[in-house]
Amino acid sequence: MRRSHSARQPLARRLEGQPLFLLLFAALCVSMLVPAGLALAMEEFATARAFFYSALMGTVLAVMIGLARGSSPTEATGRADLFALLALFCAFLLLPLPLAVPFAESLPDTRFLNAYVEMVSSFTTTGMSFYDDPRRLSAPLHLWRAQVAWMGGFLIWVSAAAVMAPLSLGGFEVTAAGRDEGETRMSRFERAGVIRRVLKGAARLGPIYLGLTALLWLALLIAGDSPLTALIHAMSTLSTSGISPVGGPAHSGAGVAGELIIAVFLLFALSRVTFSSDTLTARMGLYRDPEFRMGLALVIAVPVLLFLRHWIAAFEVSSGEDLGLGFGAFWGSAFTVLSFLTTTGWESLHWQTAQSWSGLATPGMVLMGLSMIGGGVATTAGGVKLLRVYALYLQGRREMDRLVHPSSVSGSGKAGRRIRRHGAFQAWVFFMLFAICLAASMTILAAFGISFEEATVLSVAALANAGNLATHGGTEPVALLDLTDGAKLALCAFMILGRLELLAILALFNPDLWRE
Repeated sequence: MRRSHSARQPLARRLEGQPLFLLLFAALCVSMLVPAGLALAMEEFATARAFFYSALMGTVLAVMIGLARGSSPTEATGRADLFALLALFCAFLLLPLPLAVPFAESLPDTRFLNAYVEMVSSFTTTGMSFYDDPRRLSAPLHLWRAQVAWMGGFLIWVSAAAVMAPLSLGGFEVTAAGRDEGETRMSRFERAGVIRRVLKGAARLGPIYLGLTALLWLALLIAGDSPLTALIHAMSTLSTSGISPVGGPAHSGAGVAGELIIAVFLLFALSRVTFSSDTLTARMGLYRDPEFRMGLALVIAVPVLLFLRHWIAAFEVSSGEDLGLGFGAFWGSAFTVLSFLTTTGWESLHWQTAQSWSGLATPGMVLMGLSMIGGGVATTAGGVKLLRVYALYLQGRREMDRLVHPSSVSGSGKAGRRIRRHGAFQAWVFFMLFAICLAASMTILAAFGISFEEATVLSVAALANAGNLATHGGTEPVALLDLTDGAKLALCAFMILGRLELLAILALFNPDLWRE
């Protein structure tokens, strides 16, 4: 036992002395062996060679660079945290290049630019597919897309606590006012180096992430999905990427049972408290967590409003007595609302039933609004995030109370007052930045000849990391392959911007932080 412990210790120290970007590159290259094995089992030897050679060359290159650099652990300083943030930005921007190499080699009739954009969409868990026909991609390529998104989601889980929380970014700025008082659970990790925090976070969250994926895979298999479809849907659910080889759960063999199972696992995207206890709100417990409660309220309230709207219209067209269609319409609305709120973007099998039952078409603006709200802080979901919306709600409610009782004193407690004052200001700043980015994105896409409606849908889909909005957000699906090269690169930039958030990118240009 002593020998094994002593053998592992130098390896951990060597890993701590390597850049975060290099470790991510090596891990992604090794993961290429999974689709290579699937392609070999399916006797698709050209695809197997493309992934195997890419994995071999990338891993050898990473090992050689690591050996040449040696081991020099970095100190735990604010500048080191900024370097880690810069490494994340470079990872989402540059790592899709090697990820796209086996994808492009396995699909000879595609351009490398399209493969790169596809990998950026997957790695940022956006899931915006630039290949309209799923049959054009082979099974290993579908698996590779879902696997890249799954690894991107796990990177968000780990980096949120190891990189974003010490810098008070990514939603942690809403509750960061009490950090000086030692109230955050992450304060005990602030003295450790960035790589050590990342490795500890990966070791702690890895079994949870892998176990949830395996459990969902098994449940979908039992529900009737094929093994590959169940695995891809399980990965896409945990990463909230919405990637599917068949067009979503509505076209799979699991049916409504599969949607019920997926809905349970989508709850992990509403709040980090559901799978981790390394945040301030974890002390409140899951049932008192404001993000989880607000998410459930939206999942219940929006379908009820849609149901009542459809119910009234259904009586007008003399179909209100069909209760079976009514309950089907309600479930279709509930699952679709939960899916788009978590920025997964899957439509239910009964989503069209809700429209045909009443004779009305539900506007895509509802789906875009839900995607903009997004899921929980430090989860794989995108959007503005529920905690920021909650902070603005508290501040708005308090201002309305002061209109009636100007001299009243708030009784929401110390944490509530901190979120309402400091957190609401930070949330409002982020919301304004998000709106500016949305307007800029629409303007840039319109400059490439895209119509106003499509530019709006694509901008929200990219910034909220809800790629399936491109299919379901407008009156007609957006033909992504017909976009110009400039428009595709612009979408890549906005997907990365939505994944890391503008506040984190602006922090890289703050000279005061680099002087620490």
